[in-house]
Amino acid sequence: MRHASPLRQRGMGLFGMLFLAIAIAFVGLVAVRVLPTINEYLTIEKAVKKVLDENPGSIPSIRTAFDRQKDIEYSISSISGSDLEISQQGDKTTVSYAYEREVPVIEPVFLLIKYQGSHTR
Repeated sequence: MRHASPLRQRGMGLFGMLFLAIAIAFVGLVAVRVLPTINEYLTIEKAVKKVLDENPGSIPSIRTAFDRQKDIEYSISSISGSDLEISQQGDKTTVSYAYEREVPVIEPVFLLIKYQGSHTR
């Protein structure tokens, strides 16, 4: 006489679902905290490109033009015109910037993000 083999259980158990929910929640929390810093970085890039496209001329006028863009764009708070590294060689102007942002994840854990960029015109 043959006995029926026990059915194999498939799928995820309670602890597996709980772990998955916690992992998804953590990734969501980090994303919600990091997205504003990414938005700020993209806004800084756009502002630097706009300043260079306006061809402001001297280094002080580039810094002033960036500060004007910063006043228009409410999301720029990490750098100002004085933080820009500007070099001019002949008719080419290069504007570089670098900054760090600390993003609180869950106290006392912070995520340090380093942003940098450079544009030449």
